[in-house]
Amino acid sequence: MKKVISLLLALMLVMACVGCGNKNESAPTDGITESEQSEEASDEGAETEAEPEAEEEAVEPEAEAEEENAESGAEADGASEETKSEGVMTYAEYVAAELDTEVVVETYVQAKQSWWEDKATVYSQDKDGGYFLYNMACSEEDYEKLTVGTKIKVTGYKAEWSGEVEIIDATFEIEDGNYVAEAEDVTAMLGTDELIDHQNEFVSFKGMTVEASQDADGNEAPFLYNWDGSGQDGDDLYFNVSLNGETYTFTVESYLCDNTTDVYSAVKGLNIGDEVDMEGFLYWYEGVNPHITSVTVK
Repeated sequence: MKKVISLLLALMLVMACVGCGNKNESAPTDGITESEQSEEASDEGAETEAEPEAEEEAVEPEAEAEEENAESGAEADGASEETKSEGVMTYAEYVAAELDTEVVVETYVQAKQSWWEDKATVYSQDKDGGYFLYNMACSEEDYEKLTVGTKIKVTGYKAEWSGEVEIIDATFEIEDGNYVAEAEDVTAMLGTDELIDHQNEFVSFKGMTVEASQDADGNEAPFLYNWDGSGQDGDDLYFNVSLNGETYTFTVESYLCDNTTDVYSAVKGLNIGDEVDMEGFLYWYEGVNPHITSVTVK
């Protein structure tokens, strides 16, 4: 009986040792207690949960930078808007002014048509619209100063002649500033009421076709000297171009572009049926009658 009891006790001792061995294998081997391990796991969990907040905080400065850039861009756009001097009209105010009333505008020389007996005719424009300055008081010395882009303050009277709105009886002062307009493509506006809103501006026409004109002898020609073909080399050139079945008459104004210029030669070299791109000033005479400064045959 004692042997049986001794055997049972020995067996229980072996099982207890095995149990302790299993427990030791599952415990940390670096001397960290279970409570310390639990605290470390809690800390790791806290750090893991905190990481998304850190990422969000890292994104916020970028968003703030984008907002600051947007604000500075808006300020730059605002700064680029031209401020008129005291007593000077905006283009909208000029358009709204009654005919034969005094107008004061600030504008920029885009081209000079002519000078004669202390009077100058000038194509000018600001960022909002164009102005045709007809026979403006100007000495020959000052005429030479009116280079392309020159800013001038003009005082005169708003007038109209055969549909062309202009400023007459004007004087001017040269001011600081410079602006050269890029040609705005108004091809799609031909035949619409919208086109006249761009009167006197520097514009372009693209993909138009040269149509026949009839000369003084009744013959077809790609261009005419003077509107009726009665002129000669050195006079204004008139030529017809079409778009979408509608024909328009364009002009090379000889005072603006004489017979030594590239555009004058280009028009003289046109053939009926040529497709052309053009640039010029949107002059008006009994309807649209642009003063062309450039012609390119496609």
